[in-house]
Amino acid sequence: MASEGTKRICFLLQVRQDRLEEYKERHQAVWPEMRDALRAAGWHNYSLFLREDGLLIGYLETDDFEAAQEAMARTDVNARWQAEMAQYFEDLDGRPDEGMRPLPEIFHLD
Repeated sequence: MASEGTKRICFLLQVRQDRLEEYKERHQAVWPEMRDALRAAGWHNYSLFLREDGLLIGYLETDDFEAAQEAMARTDVNARWQAEMAQYFEDLDGRPDEGMRPLPEIFHLD
């Protein structure tokens, strides 16, 4: 459950269908330093969900999404991870983390 100041963030990206299995495999072994950097930057309760057609749904909780993104952008591990992950996405200009556009929350059952 998100605390009072915590925001729930959901975003969508599109994974290339011909790379779905490889993308899933990569996320079975996310680098420990990447996990640590996400936590340190304020990403909590972070999950990725992948539909059969490649629709990727991301969810996280954070006090300030913009600040959390900026904190990750300053890390070397994120630069390396994003460079490796870019090949898996469709219709992406730049790094995958730069394509995250939060969806507006319209309902939440507490």
